[in-house]
Amino acid sequence: MTAPGFDAITSSDLFFDDEHHMLRAQLRRFVEEEIKPHADAWEDQGHTPRDLLRRMGELGFFGIRYPQEYGGSEMDQRATVVLAEELGRSTYAGVAITALVHTDMASVHIFNAGNEAQKAKYLPGVIAGETITAVGITEPDAGSDVKGIRTTARRMGDHYVLNGAKTFITNGVLGDVYCIAAKTDPQGPPSQSVTMFIVEKGMEGFTVSRSLKKHGWNSSDTAELSFVDVRVPAENVLGQEGRGFYEIMKNFQNERLVLGAMAMGEAQAAIEMTVDYVKTRRAFGAPLWDKQVIRNRLAALAARVEAGRALIYATAARAARGEEVVREVSMIKALCGELVNAVMYACVQFHGGMGYMRESAIERLARDARVQAIGGGATEVMLEEVAKRM
Repeated sequence: MTAPGFDAITSSDLFFDDEHHMLRAQLRRFVEEEIKPHADAWEDQGHTPRDLLRRMGELGFFGIRYPQEYGGSEMDQRATVVLAEELGRSTYAGVAITALVHTDMASVHIFNAGNEAQKAKYLPGVIAGETITAVGITEPDAGSDVKGIRTTARRMGDHYVLNGAKTFITNGVLGDVYCIAAKTDPQGPPSQSVTMFIVEKGMEGFTVSRSLKKHGWNSSDTAELSFVDVRVPAENVLGQEGRGFYEIMKNFQNERLVLGAMAMGEAQAAIEMTVDYVKTRRAFGAPLWDKQVIRNRLAALAARVEAGRALIYATAARAARGEEVVREVSMIKALCGELVNAVMYACVQFHGGMGYMRESAIERLARDARVQAIGGGATEVMLEEVAKRM
């Protein structure tokens, strides 16, 4: 099915060019042929299979923003938005977030802060889908408040000794390489004491302490990580010691743009399937679509989704030109995280009892959407970021 408004917006030259249109068409075919027929099983097993991730690497989806020398295609933030939106439209947000954490929330730390040796070592496998990445920032007492990190890394000769724990880590169970934030100067100013490290699975003292069960995103694996006297080579420092806070903040802008685009893809899919449902579901002698209150509410939500997408597209275009977009990205995260939940609430309502059944795609979408107002920056934190810039 063609998404309402899809042709009108994305066929224009305002935000996208032919390369982006080709990527969107390729992704849409991939979702229909290689995700949707199998993803119910992945929901049950609790993770997205490595075969699918390797396939995405083979098709070039993991390298769209990376240089050709590592196997990438050197596209810009607009391509990231296309990737996130189309994976969101799949209706399997667990699959989407598995891929997007790898491409736009974890491996980007290696690309942005890594030296040439680190990039050459890791990025080819990342882009091929052979090396899956995760990022470890969140702790029991530190989520949006990055300065509250308690994991420590103490320099000892040519190694750092890492101790602490991370939680809510997507790709935490099945990942291969982890970008971990730790304090290298626990007594120093919070913004100057955090350092990012590359930690590989198998390092002694590094364990996945628990696989977590979630309200949604069931086809993504989520874990608690434990670090007990893990000896991390000094050559695995990402960027400069003590500059990790700024690297994290820098990438949050990309992460929040991605999550906003993913949310609008989910919202678009929900509206499409609900319109189809109410046009065929009969009640009181006529299709539900004949009820003006239902038509009007869906139309209003569709307008809000189009507005959210337009803000995302415009912001991605500005980011691609190198402009400062912290304010706009914070708006996107707050707006779209709340909007996708408003869309899901209405769409479940219009599905009636079927919308509450686990066999219904709209029920899965509603569960998966809830975290969009929390992860990557809670709505309340994002609104404060906007307010600071008003």
